[in-house]
Amino acid sequence: MADELLPVLMAASSGPVTATASMGGTKSTNRTTSPDMGSSAFFSADPIQAIMKRAAAYQHIVQARVYDGHKVLLHSQTGVAGHKYGLPKNDPYVLLLNSPSGTYHIDEQLIASRRIIQDGVTYGYLMIMNDINSPVTNSWRTLLWHVGPLVALSLLITIAIGLYWLNRLLTPLSSLSHFTHQLSQSTDYTRRFKTRSNGEVARLGQNVNMLLDTIEAELTINDEQNQTLIEQQQTMSRLANFDSLTGLPNRQFVMDNLRLELARAKRQSTDLALMFFDLDGFKGINDSLGHETGDLILIEVADRVSGMLRESDLVARLGGDEFIIVPDRDVTDVSLDNLAQRVIAAFEKPFHFRGLALTVGVSIGIARAIEADFELSQLMSNADLAMYRSKARGRGMATIFTNEMVETHKRKLSIANSIDQGIVNNEFVLFYQPKIDRNGQVIGFEALMRWEHPDFGLVLPGEFIPVAEQSGKISLLTRWAIEQSCADLSLLQSVMQHKFRVAINLSGHDLRHSELFDVIYQIFTEQQVNPEYIEFEVTESAYLENFESANKLFKRLSNMGCAVALDDFGTGYSSLSYLTQISIDTLKIDRQFVREISTCHRSRLVTGAIIDLAKRLSLTICAEGVEELSQWEYLLNHGCDHVQGYLFSKPLPLEKIALLPDYFDFGSSPRQRSEDGGKS
Repeated sequence: MADELLPVLMAASSGPVTATASMGGTKSTNRTTSPDMGSSAFFSADPIQAIMKRAAAYQHIVQARVYDGHKVLLHSQTGVAGHKYGLPKNDPYVLLLNSPSGTYHIDEQLIASRRIIQDGVTYGYLMIMNDINSPVTNSWRTLLWHVGPLVALSLLITIAIGLYWLNRLLTPLSSLSHFTHQLSQSTDYTRRFKTRSNGEVARLGQNVNMLLDTIEAELTINDEQNQTLIEQQQTMSRLANFDSLTGLPNRQFVMDNLRLELARAKRQSTDLALMFFDLDGFKGINDSLGHETGDLILIEVADRVSGMLRESDLVARLGGDEFIIVPDRDVTDVSLDNLAQRVIAAFEKPFHFRGLALTVGVSIGIARAIEADFELSQLMSNADLAMYRSKARGRGMATIFTNEMVETHKRKLSIANSIDQGIVNNEFVLFYQPKIDRNGQVIGFEALMRWEHPDFGLVLPGEFIPVAEQSGKISLLTRWAIEQSCADLSLLQSVMQHKFRVAINLSGHDLRHSELFDVIYQIFTEQQVNPEYIEFEVTESAYLENFESANKLFKRLSNMGCAVALDDFGTGYSSLSYLTQISIDTLKIDRQFVREISTCHRSRLVTGAIIDLAKRLSLTICAEGVEELSQWEYLLNHGCDHVQGYLFSKPLPLEKIALLPDYFDFGSSPRQRSEDGGKS
């Protein structure tokens, strides 16, 4: 602005000038001067005022001043910015009059100072104060006004383009996110993510699909495993509640149900009956024909019993050959007896397996809940007592429990609990029954136990031996019998003038005692017994039940010098092939065959066949239970070696053995009569 005004001021100084000083827009008119009148006359007042007015029109000029060469203010003009923002409080012009021409920044004002020089002479000064902030602000506003829309448009276009490309980039990711959200909601892991892009999202989708493949495979495996677990759980439930062989409810199931039924019956003041039965002769079949045949019989038993009962009746297998029936309704004696007879009749028909016709009977025990005071254990015990009473009565029968059976059971318990004390108190004693050879001479004895019980009097082996076996005390009695027989041997030797043997009975429980041989050897050593005077008897069924252990024991006893006899031969369901595998010296014919020799042709045939079989196997044959002379004659005529029975003598205490005759002669011996008849 100063550069623009200087030429104008120089041109105006060519004529007379009337200097007019103005401060703050107030004019002062001075005298008219000519150029030779000094610097004040150098300027023309009117042109300067016109020019200054032009300067005031600029928006950014605060004030413009003209000074003469003597630094006297000739004219000042306040501009738009000066009127708008006001003049500065401190006058910055005076400070610059002595300064060179230039532009100065004082108190946020930009002041342009110029000297008016012509021909090297300074005629005056021109100073213009400019507002710095307003031009810049106005420039920014103008710039923003003009550029802002363009920038905004460009920004909008850029944002739109960015959003477009961002949308293109994020759409697959959004689709993947939406897919995973739906997947979490539906849990349908057979679905797969599909995309046409080839970027990171596509690879991420492929990884998600691979993860889904793995999850689906694992779910398939889990489903299969769950199904397997369910099947196993069902199998375990069946195994826990049902018998795997027969398919009948098992002990656990029937016990749980009986507890509930007994509680219900007690609340309703009704009665409930229980039928307990097992199979007669099943053990012999199982041992002789094998467990496979035994299992087939058990399956057939279950089918027969289930087929004859009402749908509401419960039949279960307790274990082994033991079964239980719980009738649903009528529990009168007549109804229970009719049901028991139908069960017994169902077993009259033989079982046919592998060309064999096998007959198996049942012994049934019946008990009622009222008599057991609705206690399950007592009810089972009562039924068990009744069942064993059926067996004692001859098997193939049904017995209803009575309180008298409890007394019998108490007697058994008392006997079982008294065995130990009876041995300590010497209450047991051995009786000896002689064995007779073909000439009537005594060639041995069988040691038989008797018990002088302090409360029950004389108790026979038939009563206390089974109790001892059931209570696990039979080994004590066996040891006592061996020790006592060895102790009595010296007295028997003093009475007998020839060699003989004392037979000692062993039970099946003894054969399972692994230390039995050591016990026998110890007793023989302590009492200095010659083993050749001792014979051990074991029943056929006990031998077969413990075949391996029995074979091992008897081989060792034979090697030591003892004899071994197989008792009750022919009464079991054994296969005769075992006779070629066992170590025995004597076969004993059971008394039931001997008893029927006179009355039953088949018994005579069986007895003769047994004797012939023993002879062919080079075994000694002994018949027990001989009570009639005709029986002895038949046995001798068919080659029987030894006999024993009441025909000759009952079991005797040791002190009466000396009273036995050297020979038993009934007029003349059967053998002598046979020889005499042959000569005639």
